[in-house]
Amino acid sequence: MAARRHEPWPAPVVTAVAGVLGDTAQGLTGREIGQLLTTVKVPDVEGGNKRDRLAGALLAHQARQKASNCVIAFISAAMAPVLYAQQPHTFSRRQDDLNEILVHVGLRVNDEGRLARGPAAATLSEAARHASSLRSELRRRSTHPEVLRYCTLEILAKNPFHASLEAVKSVADRLRQLTGQGLDGARLVDSVLMPGQGTARVAINANVTGPELDEQKGLANLVKGLFSMYRNPAAHEPRLHRTVTDEELLELLTTLSMVHRRLDGAHVTP
Repeated sequence: MAARRHEPWPAPVVTAVAGVLGDTAQGLTGREIGQLLTTVKVPDVEGGNKRDRLAGALLAHQARQKASNCVIAFISAAMAPVLYAQQPHTFSRRQDDLNEILVHVGLRVNDEGRLARGPAAATLSEAARHASSLRSELRRRSTHPEVLRYCTLEILAKNPFHASLEAVKSVADRLRQLTGQGLDGARLVDSVLMPGQGTARVAINANVTGPELDEQKGLANLVKGLFSMYRNPAAHEPRLHRTVTDEELLELLTTLSMVHRRLDGAHVTP
């Protein structure tokens, strides 16, 4: 019985898929691409880089077949879970990135590494929502890179509890890096962010007028509150007794992004 023929995908979708799987830093190696093309019986082509090579091979074969079967077969072969037994974070990253693209053709990569039907999207915002990916939503919200630098591995591991703990640590680390101060927690905030008799060491404004001082104190108290709410309990209580949902994690990381952006423009007194 002949296999079902699937309609060709738009060239930008195929190119974007190749961009994920052939990414310079996070994608397949050139050798892996060659092996997988052979496995799915797609002729290899010359390309300036891995992404162009893969996109060229898939687009050429799709045009010959007048069907997207070759693209579907390549994705399924590349996302076979057995290939990621020692690197589950890599599977999760690629799955998320592919799903943000595949939503434009009403498909998704499921946890078995196979393509399945999913909601379709026409805009980038819809794609980010339908992809069901924390990383997609965080990119849509332009989350501060300092936040992501501390918790990306925990997000890829689908572990919002530990992601919240690591993300909150990013603010304390940033304050220590800015000032060279070795304190931690509330003592660190009181030392460098809370205005005392004069200007705070890390000042987000001139620290002169009443409203300016209130704003400075507000940021300091917000940071101390985040430490108390997320870092201190997470460090001492079992994960079993403290659940952090994806929605709560998104709200926390958005708040931490705001804090980091205020620190981006702060004046630091040595």
